[in-house]
This record gives sequence, structure tokens and C-alpha cells, in this order.
Amino acid sequence: MKFKDYDIEHFLTDEFFIQWVKNPDENNQHFWEKWISEHPEKRQVVQKAASVIRSIQAEQNSGISDSMYVDMFENIIQADEWNRDQTYKTNISNPWFSIFSIRKIAATVVIGFCMWISYEGMIKGIKIESETLETMVVSKANPAGKKSILLLADGTKIHLNAASKISYPEVFADNLRSVKLEGEAYFEVAKDGRPFIVSVGDNAINVLGTSFNVKENGDGLAVALVEGKVRVNDKRGNQVLLDPNEMLVIRKDGKFYKSGFDQMEIAGWKEMYLVFNKSSFEETTSKIEEWYGVEIEVKGKISKDWVYSGQYKGETLENVLRGISHTSGLKYELTGKKVKITKP
Repeated sequence: MKFKDYDIEHFLTDEFFIQWVKNPDENNQHFWEKWISEHPEKRQVVQKAASVIRSIQAEQNSGISDSMYVDMFENIIQADEWNRDQTYKTNISNPWFSIFSIRKIAATVVIGFCMWISYEGMIKGIKIESETLETMVVSKANPAGKKSILLLADGTKIHLNAASKISYPEVFADNLRSVKLEGEAYFEVAKDGRPFIVSVGDNAINVLGTSFNVKENGDGLAVALVEGKVRVNDKRGNQVLLDPNEMLVIRKDGKFYKSGFDQMEIAGWKEMYLVFNKSSFEETTSKIEEWYGVEIEVKGKISKDWVYSGQYKGETLENVLRGISHTSGLKYELTGKKVKITKP
């Protein structure tokens, strides 16, 4: 049976699902988050099943183990399978059973038992895990022309670039911190013992405490490490470790390579440095559109050999366009949020 056909009783006895709820790691976390996003109709069922499982995740003296839990429920399910013929006959003579199958009753019994365990845990001082998948997810999206700084509850600071989006739970799990990124961000991850996972498309970046820049665009993904260590996992199962001052580039076709990088060029944006380093015309105009939130129209043919280098800190769009014009000979016209660049 496929996950999309699961009811709550199936999730409650699926070892892979139980492992994710109780001990999430970068592999099962990435799978289930992606699966839920692709099957939103199952979100409520998943939340209920996870809530039940988490309710019995107590200290060892709670009196119930993982094996006891799974065995108890599977025995009831097996009884349902074995007694299917008898159940069918009972359904004919007893309308109540036609509405509630033994399988459904089994789920109800287990849920009720787990609620009792939770109550006992509170009475006797047993520590019960209260976090569920219903934790609020916070999303922050920056349009072109706007940057922002986010401070997470664990002390991690995130610089979110323009035309970028990030999502993360309001409260992290006890053993994992996970965020999702679209676009570009600079992370200063606080050290607290829990892994910190940045999911970008089909790639996962795993760190403990470090500073690094992540940029995703149409060409692929670039991860530049400033300090600490990170491990990048791609969709093909490759794992790449990065040391400080190393950058990993993963192309759209899956090919990847490591290289050095200029920190000002890659991460200077978080300090409001706009850097061009032998940038092509397309790279230059694209960066200006994203940085200032404008649209650029080009008149005339620009040479493929055209490149531009320059560095600006907190400069206005007018001053940047003026600097490019002086060195390249291009003419510009600025009207509101529209820029017209002309090749004389």
C-alpha cells in the first residue's frame, strides 16, 4: 500500500513514519516534508498520527516501549485480518459494526490508550513530549529591492536577500532545526548541539554551528562556507564536505564542483555592498534588477565580451548607473522603477 492510501491506523504502525516523528534526521525529515507538501489532503491525518505517537514518547519509566506500542497495534490489526469473514457476518446482523470496522476500533483503542498514558504521565511527573506537527510555520518573503534580517529562537541569525523566501517552524524540535530556502540567504547558525538543516529544492545542507552563504537561482545552487563545517547532500545521494573558504556549486544538470571564492563578492550583500567582479552584461543587469527592484530595458546590441567591475556600498541606483555609464559608455534613462539602457 502506498502512503497516499494510508489512514491513521496505517501511519501508527509504519516504522519509517514512527522513526521520523520520534527521531527525525536529514533524510526522513526531507522525505516527509516533501511528501506532505505534495499530498496536502493527508496533512490532517499525518498530524493526528504524529500527535498520538508523540504523546507516548516519554522517559523510560513511562512503562511503554516502541516495540510494545507497535506489537499491540499490529496484533489488533492482524486480528482484524484473521476475523474478516466473521466481521462480515456480524456486519449483516449488527448495523453498528457496519459503520465501525474492527480496524477503526483498533485505532480508537490505541488513541484512547495513548491519551491515558499521557494523563498518567502528567499525574506521576513523567516528562511527556508535547510538540506536534501542528507547530506554526513562519514564512518570510522579500520582494526584489528589499533585504531583511531574521533572528530565530535558537539564536541563529539569517540575512535574507531580495527576491528570496524562507520558512521555518516557530519552535524547533528537540533534536533538529530545519528551514526551507528559496533564493539567497546568509546564515550565522548558533551552536546548541542540534543539527541545523537548510533545505533548498532537492538539496540539504547540514551544519551544527557555522557561517555560510546559500544562493539558488535558475542555474543551480552555490554554497559558500565562511567558517565552521557543512555537509551538502544532493538529490542523487552525493555528500560533499566543505571547509572554510570553499564554495560548492551544483549545476542544474546535477554536476558539481568545489572552488575558492571572494567573500566580499559572495557575501558582501548582507553588509549592503553591491559588488561586480568582471560581471557580464546579463549578470550586471540581473543583479541591479534584484537589488533595486527595477525593470531594465536594453536598446542596441551589447558585445558578448562586455564585462564590468565595481563596488558600491549603500549607493543609490542613480549613482550605480552613472558609474557603469562612465566606464562602459552606455547611456541610461531612469523613470520610476524602469531603466532604459542604450548602446550608442
